Amino acid sequence: MKVVIVGGGPAGMLAGIASAKGKEEVVILEKMNTVGKKLRITGKGRCNITNAIDIEEFINNIPGNGRFLYSAFKTFTNQDIINLLKAEGLETKVERGNRVFPITDNAQSVADALNSALRKLNVKVINNAEVVDLDIDDNKIKGVKYLLKGKEEYIKADKVILATGGVSYPLTGSTGDGQKIAKRYGHTVNEMKPALVPMECYEKDICKELQGLSLRNVAIKLNDKDKGKKIYEDFGEMLFTHFGVTGPIIISSSSHLIRYKNIEELLKSKKIELSIDLKPALDKEKLDLRIRRDFEEFKNKSFKNSLNKLLPQKMIDVIIRNSNINPDKKVNEITREERIRLGEIIKNLKFTISKFRPVEEAIVTSGGIDVKEINPKTMESKLIQGLYFAGEIIDVDGYTGGFNLQIAYSTGYVAGSRY
Repeated sequence: MKVVIVGGGPAGMLAGIASAKGKEEVVILEKMNTVGKKLRITGKGRCNITNAIDIEEFINNIPGNGRFLYSAFKTFTNQDIINLLKAEGLETKVERGNRVFPITDNAQSVADALNSALRKLNVKVINNAEVVDLDIDDNKIKGVKYLLKGKEEYIKADKVILATGGVSYPLTGSTGDGQKIAKRYGHTVNEMKPALVPMECYEKDICKELQGLSLRNVAIKLNDKDKGKKIYEDFGEMLFTHFGVTGPIIISSSSHLIRYKNIEELLKSKKIELSIDLKPALDKEKLDLRIRRDFEEFKNKSFKNSLNKLLPQKMIDVIIRNSNINPDKKVNEITREERIRLGEIIKNLKFTISKFRPVEEAIVTSGGIDVKEINPKTMESKLIQGLYFAGEIIDVDGYTGGFNLQIAYSTGYVAGSRY
């Protein structure tokens, strides 16, 4: 049986490995000049391969149609990808949040290991091949049409696996090609939105002032001011940019927020509030004691020169302005009410989310081929015999922490396996 895989990202590469292990003749058609292009830049170039939590818990970290992946995660687990890389000579390590990284701290080594596995299994890779259409007769796959060096080529296929990715990071080849082809043949493509993406704030001037400031071990909450309701909370690291906020906990929160009812309307009406607790390890009473100790130490100094031990330097002016305390006021003249207000600002520094950054800047895409039209045990289309889907092209997405790459490996492996 001849298997043609469209797309050479992690899902396509795993589909190729699984297909070749099943003794199939396998060809990968990759639009870019090399496979694994996006994989090489993931995790800031380090590649968060997967997550070390029990595979049973993965579904809880997939807000986008997680239940659909139950069978795939069981078939090809986080330990399976670790073992596959180890067989290619690449060891891994576990870091904070159970994130699994290559021992090399280099995403290139992960792509190289998967590429090595493909070569050993004699998987043929054709780079710079842009697929333009499928050959389908009587709802059954017959072949694939693609462009190579400006010339249209044709390849027969008994099975085609579309693993073309989403629409994030288009420079790596993810431009929604597979979704367009699937839609042409009757598949439903749910609206594609940014799933893990930085967010802009209305307080742009303050964000520019704080640009480059990384906050570790902070707690955040996203609140719906219209309903007085908490939407999401998290703890970890975030970063201020010229447009707003980013970093692991912000990006994870975006995946939750994008699904919130009437979110666009709420963003426009300034109803989505980001609350940052700069000192989550201290409750209000303990924080007040800490402030009082610092005030005692700096009692003869001005207020603006008393916060260096408590806050990052870049944050001090912002906190002072929010507290409405005269920056030149002597510390020993600050009232109890002012001191309490300072503590409240530190525990609840507020920003207003204005919008998500463009989908092109997202780590992954929400939306894609509707899971109702895919067999979850095989990844085969329910509409077209011999057509399969794998990875981000499917309407599934998870939080940060290696979950999205595991989706790619698991669905790719299942799609490539023989049943």
